[in-house]
Amino acid sequence: MKHKGTKTIETPRLVLRAFRLSDAEAAYKNWTADEKVTAFLTWPAHSDLSITKMIISDWVEQYKNPDYYQWAIVLKDIDEPIGSISVVDINEKCEKVTIGYCLGQKWWHQGVTSEAFKAVIDYLFETVEVNRIEAKHDTNNPNSGKVMKKCGLKYEGTLRQAGFNNHGIVDESIYGLLRSEWKR
Repeated sequence: MKHKGTKTIETPRLVLRAFRLSDAEAAYKNWTADEKVTAFLTWPAHSDLSITKMIISDWVEQYKNPDYYQWAIVLKDIDEPIGSISVVDINEKCEKVTIGYCLGQKWWHQGVTSEAFKAVIDYLFETVEVNRIEAKHDTNNPNSGKVMKKCGLKYEGTLRQAGFNNHGIVDESIYGLLRSEWKR
């Protein structure tokens, strides 16, 4: 892999960019404090803006690492972050990355996550030259799987009691896409 870090990516409706410290209030308002958004995630809803500020401060610090990929999903119409998409795990030997994402519920079912994920897929295959992109979701959250399918990932199976999120130990469905299968 040829790590390039978090570079700005534009799509018709979105700008995917590195987080800024000034994004904390919008992030808190739009998704980090929302228990519905975090229901199937591995971290709880933020109870206070200071938590969001601390997390974003850590992300900003991590951007100096070329193998760190954490994008703010910014809707061009309102010019503020409405979610995030990131590489949550890297396996250098397999040239594999795992993607995670979350989006404020106000923007659910509008194709925003799929638009962001497709752009990240293109960047990771084209620029970083990964061999495999995968994503997992709690089987009780099938809409996340719909995003994965829409982006070209193939369902590969369900891992029983292999994940942990705010519901406890859960079954996870896994999806993958190989560089050889990717169609820009």
